[in-house]
Amino acid sequence: MPQKFRSKGLKKQKKSYSGKKKVHTFKVQAIIHYKTQQILSLRGCHGAIHDFKLFKRHLNQIPMGAFILVDKGYQGIDTVYSNSLLPLKAKKRGNLHSELKKYNREINKRRIGIEHVFGRLKTFKILAGRYRNRGKRLGLRFNLIAGIYNRELSKK
Repeated sequence: MPQKFRSKGLKKQKKSYSGKKKVHTFKVQAIIHYKTQQILSLRGCHGAIHDFKLFKRHLNQIPMGAFILVDKGYQGIDTVYSNSLLPLKAKKRGNLHSELKKYNREINKRRIGIEHVFGRLKTFKILAGRYRNRGKRLGLRFNLIAGIYNRELSKK
């Protein structure tokens, strides 16, 4: 059986390197108002940080009593923030019961509006494709695009 080891001569990877995707990535987490579809807050970080860890870091920025809809990447959110709702995951080699599938479908019907916001933001090609500019400026550019999106939304 081959042994795994590290060579001392390897260069250190940057913080933005995602071992899962084998590329340098960035992650942006958005807080979106459910009814108005406005972007309230954006938080960006390097791609190697898990979604739930990023959520816990910026937990103080969520308005008190706000109800949160999240995806399956936030398993365990109910221990940190009780006023939240997330879809249920099936066990590794099992299937969900039909009632639980209906439950997930109802949650996803409410989350689809939020996913549409991300789709509208990707009309700005700088967010849809490979980001070729400075990594430090991604947060600034994402905030500018979110501001343009909110402005266009308020005109309607």
